[in-house]
Amino acid sequence: MAKEYDVVIIGGGTGGYVAAIRSAQLGLKTAIVEKGNLGGTCLHKGCIPSKALLRSAEVYSMTKNHAAEFGVNTSEVSLDFSRVQARKESIVNQLHQGVQGLMKKGKIDVYEGTGRMLGPSIFSPSPGGTISVEMNNGDENEMLIPKNVVIATGSRPRTLPGLKIDGDFVMSSDEALAMTELPKSILIVGGGVIGIEWASMLNDFGVEVTVIEYADRIIPTEDKDISKEMQKLLTKKGITFATSAKVLPETLQTESNLVTISAELNGETKSFTAEKMLVSVGRQANVEGIGVENTDIVVEKGFIQVSDTFQTKESHIYAIGDVIGGLQLAHVASHEGINAVEHIAGNEVSAIDYKLVSRCIYSNPEASSVGITEQQAKEQGFDVKVGKFSFKAIGKALVYGESDGFVKIIADKATNDILGVHMIGPHVTDMISEAGLAMVLDATPWEIAHTIHPHPTLSEVMGEAALAVDGNAIHM
Repeated sequence: MAKEYDVVIIGGGTGGYVAAIRSAQLGLKTAIVEKGNLGGTCLHKGCIPSKALLRSAEVYSMTKNHAAEFGVNTSEVSLDFSRVQARKESIVNQLHQGVQGLMKKGKIDVYEGTGRMLGPSIFSPSPGGTISVEMNNGDENEMLIPKNVVIATGSRPRTLPGLKIDGDFVMSSDEALAMTELPKSILIVGGGVIGIEWASMLNDFGVEVTVIEYADRIIPTEDKDISKEMQKLLTKKGITFATSAKVLPETLQTESNLVTISAELNGETKSFTAEKMLVSVGRQANVEGIGVENTDIVVEKGFIQVSDTFQTKESHIYAIGDVIGGLQLAHVASHEGINAVEHIAGNEVSAIDYKLVSRCIYSNPEASSVGITEQQAKEQGFDVKVGKFSFKAIGKALVYGESDGFVKIIADKATNDILGVHMIGPHVTDMISEAGLAMVLDATPWEIAHTIHPHPTLSEVMGEAALAVDGNAIHM
């Protein structure tokens, strides 16, 4: 017998399960349909497992290469990659159990299977139509009748046309996370956020890394000064970069336990060889197999089109997270999910200002940003003033042994409004929220500068960078 719900969410990733929790808190009868594990890509194939590996790589590199600088003598340092992977799995499992507990706490029904929208039918008394769930355990399909639907099916790794992921020689991040042993060398196609995180991680693990990037600089969506500094510091660590390089998929060869591919570079064709290749060229939305064709939902360039309230062309069907494009970030999907169910509940919601969303790169060194870049500001007609302050003048950074990098603040000369904040250096992914809050509250550099930052802390760099906007930095 079909079961009726106020809200059915297709996809139990970060956006989906957070939306479900908020929906239940609002008193709506809620169900989630998830074909994999609750937590989705972020918990099982993205944010959490990759950061667990990054932390192990950081500890290994620090101990092997820098412990002596701290007066710590380590005669032998070795890596047990099986324990690295076991630690990663333990963290993922602990968080997965936590999400499952939250579903029980919220009395949210979870259907383990693939959900497909069938559209209105004689069985459905509501415009939400019917959702058929093909159960993972082989049981008969469940039929759900929702008043509202939230599509939160996420995304998957994309590849280049003609460059097939075989899971052995050529991997996406999904296969790379499951490696049981590290290669001696790897080619990474794509120097964006994910590619740079993997490059940093594998380099810290002792792998010979080459990054091939189509654009003229790595992490091309970030401020140019951040890109330049990141490439300089990672090159110093031993990573090789080829920018303005167009990979030629038809040249791919896999033999003798090696993968070889060519790229057009500076008017010439250059060949690259390594034991493995990781393709990191973005992600594509999961819009197939969920019954979009049974609705009036509009899909453009592979993404579901939505309004500011995340409604599709069918007002009772919402979509959030990676499946709608935009900033494909877990924290963005969560807030989109909350806004969607608040709107379903009849509450007034404000449109998300994506310029105020903080973005993080968890490489070593880390990078983070909020707002627009200096180049974007100038292109938009702003007369800008810029404050920049190095971690080399920050006592806590020297104590940490991590003094590379800087904080850069871009402000509008006319209004003194902060337009963007960009950071590279130690623990900046934990520091960017101060800048994010400042922008939400429409703070000025003066207000940040006159917030007394405790000494010695890494956060002092924010105060100094804010002073530097008007040429008043104290320690430089």
